[in-house]
Amino acid sequence: MSLAVRVIPCLDVDAGRVVKGVNFTGLRDAGDPVELAHRYDEQGADELTFLDISASASGRETTYDVVRRTAEQVFIPLTVGGGVRSVADVDALLRAGADKVGVNTAAVARPQLIREIAQRFGNQVLVLSADVRRVPLEQDATPSGFEVTTHGGRQGTGIDALDWITRAADLGAGEILLNSMDADGTRDGFDLELIELARTAVAVPVIASGGAGRVEHFAPAVRAGADAVLAASVFHFGAFGVSEVKADLRAAGIAVR
Repeated sequence: MSLAVRVIPCLDVDAGRVVKGVNFTGLRDAGDPVELAHRYDEQGADELTFLDISASASGRETTYDVVRRTAEQVFIPLTVGGGVRSVADVDALLRAGADKVGVNTAAVARPQLIREIAQRFGNQVLVLSADVRRVPLEQDATPSGFEVTTHGGRQGTGIDALDWITRAADLGAGEILLNSMDADGTRDGFDLELIELARTAVAVPVIASGGAGRVEHFAPAVRAGADAVLAASVFHFGAFGVSEVKADLRAAGIAVR
């Protein structure tokens, strides 16, 4: 685990606007990505994650202009994902201002892409974004009970989530962005079981995502094994801010940046 936990707001962007829903559906507008990015930078966020949530599903390229404008407004690391299919896409995003790049759908389709990106740009640039959901008990369960999905959570793969993140780390992924589809947007807390399983599976940093609803939800995620904690709607709609999360983590005896 990292010595200091990172707190990361996530900007889920669709058609140039930040949106947020529940379990990846029922999206509602949350504001302008550039304005929100600037706000979180001022609040003391350690990083920002920018995900073009419809890029893979619709076959579009990531909106580079929004990335550029966002990068101009922030002075903290920016991870960008959505529609990344090649080394050339990564190169373009880095030139647009991204510090790290997230891959998901294209990497599942062709895992060798992970190795190609890591060899070209370094492991520290590559974040594997894993949208994970529980497999219903009545179905033939994966060994862990969790499967990976693609295309913004729209398509199941039948691939065991732990097997996948382990393979991705071996291929060169420098971090795992672990997003629980079941907890996403519910504000009921992070999926601690999923985080614990991921922590046992990989040695690279794990970013916990999905389910934050109260400041008290973040410390248990860290204790479960998360190196960083990510949230979206609670920050976007003003439930609380980054500084409040950091204060609660400090009160819990957890080192933050």
